[in-house]
Amino acid sequence: MRFMEADRLTCEELLPGLLDALAEIPLAELESEKNPAIELFREHGGTNLVVPAAYGGLDATALQAARVVRALAAVAPSMAVATAMHHFSVGTLFGVAETFGAGTDLDDALLRQIARNRWLVASGFAEGRTEQGILSPTMEARPTAGGYLVSGSKKPCSLSRSMDLFTGSVGMRREDGTVEMGFLMLPATTPGIEVVPFWGSFALAGAQSDEVRLTDVEVTDAQILQPPADLLAELSELQQVGLIWFEMTVCATYTGIASALVQRVLDAKRGAAADRAALAVRIESAAALVEGLARRVMDGEVDNDTLATSLATRFTVQELVRTTVGEAVELLGGMAFVGSSDVAYLSAAAQAVAFHPPSRTSMINGLLGYYAGEPLVVQ
Repeated sequence: MRFMEADRLTCEELLPGLLDALAEIPLAELESEKNPAIELFREHGGTNLVVPAAYGGLDATALQAARVVRALAAVAPSMAVATAMHHFSVGTLFGVAETFGAGTDLDDALLRQIARNRWLVASGFAEGRTEQGILSPTMEARPTAGGYLVSGSKKPCSLSRSMDLFTGSVGMRREDGTVEMGFLMLPATTPGIEVVPFWGSFALAGAQSDEVRLTDVEVTDAQILQPPADLLAELSELQQVGLIWFEMTVCATYTGIASALVQRVLDAKRGAAADRAALAVRIESAAALVEGLARRVMDGEVDNDTLATSLATRFTVQELVRTTVGEAVELLGGMAFVGSSDVAYLSAAAQAVAFHPPSRTSMINGLLGYYAGEPLVVQ
């Protein structure tokens, strides 16, 4: 079997024609701010990858999703990074709907509309914010006579300029001063939602990771899902599953970006045979860790132990990606580096694996506590 063949075959099976369409476009164009990759992703049904079959989705397994993400990231890194947050948001929406959706706007009709119209869903959760949990509120809702006024922002927010729906966590301030969490969902065209330039780096500029700012957005009760107090245990479990999927998808994405450089080394037969083999083995080890995590998810193991495994996987993959990228660039040589921007770009884009939450430093005490027998708490 050729390098990454299983990933490409899985992608072609679920999203036929997408890899070929992306391959026809130069990497620099795919990674530009106004790239065509995200709309190609939509056109080929990528938005429905993890949507349940009952709602008209492709219902990909965790293993299939991980392989598709890796294959796409090797061709279009920005698109893979951006749509990873779509998959996370969609998974959260459907999970929340199943558990808490009765009597809200998040009903079967809306969920089927997401699948039918191939909507892109942006995440307003806390991803990207230092020392803050991914599901921690980034916005606050103030009660009014007709519902709520919501203000706050998410930065960076991937898919900010292509999103159809904006979802996220919102703090619900009560009269006694306490703050409870709710789940917000709004059409991207809702008055008061503004997209503000934020991303200043050339790396992953195509992920559309600008700021989404909400200023006194009028929201009805039905547009905020508030888990009842007697279902807080279910909410905790849902958050745990979401975090496991998030880490799995992040690992698959950056394994794919690093794999693009490895593929170039193998195709050009750069360096000694032993060096090329070691490079391939290292990145395939990262992929195997991701697939191992995916298989645990498929087996229904989404408990606190698997959450710890997902973080161990993430931090190990992070190190494997960093090492692989450095050695691949060295083997490709100076002429490959200066002859095209692709090598430098892929190298820069891969570094972002370290910036997704939680950071290694924030989890030191949590992991040490877990390995000492305590439940894992993600900071």
